Amino acid sequence: MDVQTAGNSALYLFEKFEVGVIHLDAGRNVVAMNDFARKVLPVGEKQPFDKLVTSFHPERSKPKVNFLLDQASGCPVASSTPMTMIINIPEQVLLIKVTRLGDHLGVTTGFVLVFYDVTQVVSQDAPATDTPAANLRLNRIPMVANHKVSFVDTHDVLCLESQAHYTRVLTREGFHFCNLSIGDLEARLNPAQFMRVHRCFIVNLCAVAELGREGSKTQVILKGKHRDPIPVARGDVARLREALGIMARH
Repeated sequence: MDVQTAGNSALYLFEKFEVGVIHLDAGRNVVAMNDFARKVLPVGEKQPFDKLVTSFHPERSKPKVNFLLDQASGCPVASSTPMTMIINIPEQVLLIKVTRLGDHLGVTTGFVLVFYDVTQVVSQDAPATDTPAANLRLNRIPMVANHKVSFVDTHDVLCLESQAHYTRVLTREGFHFCNLSIGDLEARLNPAQFMRVHRCFIVNLCAVAELGREGSKTQVILKGKHRDPIPVARGDVARLREALGIMARH
């Protein structure tokens, strides 16, 4: 597996990207934002303007943004590292960083939220077409650990497991944490390579070592040292068998 931090090409992209900046007060109300944030966020459609979480984020992203602010609230100003998260909004993947502001006594006076549109970094290059950006396929899955963003190539992924609003990514080396939901990832992954076989699991079809049954339940065993069976929903068994080239029984 090649898990790598953003390399030279990604650094080049970040240097070229504009950054959205939002200033929040201690009550998490929007005080001001720069022109790029105003362009990206639907300020004209969402009122009142000052409610960042309730106004500007899809329902599935609101708990993540609140969590990000909660984590930033607990960090001492003197030693805090900006909290980092990736969220999926329509047609874009945003890398968000939040840091707390404090006065000379360390009392919270507000927050600064900055974001980058990293859609190009995590999506495959695509020819110019009329296809909306939401259909761009991921060739790398972004993960956040220790306040750093790293990427795992999709061909190194064995399966993905839903963890509420987040996803656990399994590679041959073990598990990794992605704070995109399994639904967000399913919409961006290549359906010829990845299949949702259960409400909680997506498997890489190339990583399937065995397809078997235990009682009335169909299960997948993956390649590699992680041999825990992956459940297959009853309604997805025929579709999975077809994708794996297994002829239907007559």
